[in-house]
Amino acid sequence: MTSSTLSDQDQLEALLAALAARSRTAIDASLPGATTLPTRLHEAMRYSALDGGKCIRPMLVYSAGKAVGAPDSRLDAPAVAVELIHAYSLVHDDLPAMDDDELRRGRPTCHKAFDEATAILVGDGLQALAFQQLAQDPNLDIDPAVKLRMVQILAQAAGSRGMVGGQAIDLESEGKQLNIAALEDMHIHKTGALIRASVTLGALCADGVDESRLAGLDHYAKCIGLAFQIHDDVLDVVSDTKTLGKTQGADQARNKSTYPALMGLDNARRRADELRNDALASIADLDERADPLRWLANYIVSRKR
Repeated sequence: MTSSTLSDQDQLEALLAALAARSRTAIDASLPGATTLPTRLHEAMRYSALDGGKCIRPMLVYSAGKAVGAPDSRLDAPAVAVELIHAYSLVHDDLPAMDDDELRRGRPTCHKAFDEATAILVGDGLQALAFQQLAQDPNLDIDPAVKLRMVQILAQAAGSRGMVGGQAIDLESEGKQLNIAALEDMHIHKTGALIRASVTLGALCADGVDESRLAGLDHYAKCIGLAFQIHDDVLDVVSDTKTLGKTQGADQARNKSTYPALMGLDNARRRADELRNDALASIADLDERADPLRWLANYIVSRKR
């Protein structure tokens, strides 16, 4: 770990601020201007992608790349791509046909601020733009075969064997009592797949990263992805709507299975901590360049929203 005189908390806060700012600048540059035709669609895309989110997935891209020595210039395209996929998924998840939410990150959801048809098109547009970023960013100057692999990884993470599949399982499970194994399987797809892709895409920006290193980083990401969801479930119980920026208690209101409901609040917190520790163990052999990954693992299980 670094021997800096700054505490880990101070360094984490500085890291979060710097990486969030970099992410938003890169996302802003990738999006069509609000005055570009069709203006309503592009205004809504910008509303949804630049809405003050935590940018955890871009942060993981940047931090994983840094951990294995990837040039900074290569990391913007995959960071933008994963956040655009995430933003599109939230827009669609909030629709009346899905979770029917009216509040996201403290603001009206896209279909409330605009309309349902526009929100559907916003999700479609953001998803397509994500792959465009990977395909055409000139700063992503890597072997074409590696770039194709990155496209494949993101497509699988976003598709029916990843995030979309997890959402389908979630919808099918409303009103049903899942066991822990089934709940974990759902969230490994719905939340974890894109988090794992974020870490892998960042690492693939380095020249010559080996498969054993990618496997260790993937295990780190698998653990923090599940810890992220468990902590989300905990926050849905213990926090409030103002802090969360979304409706508190929404999962309970929809009769969804959650970790606190199945294992109790204290056991859910312990499980998140165990996963965080497992994640840290999987990158223990990395030098201080991996400290941002360590700080992010701690942040994921201690954040307030």
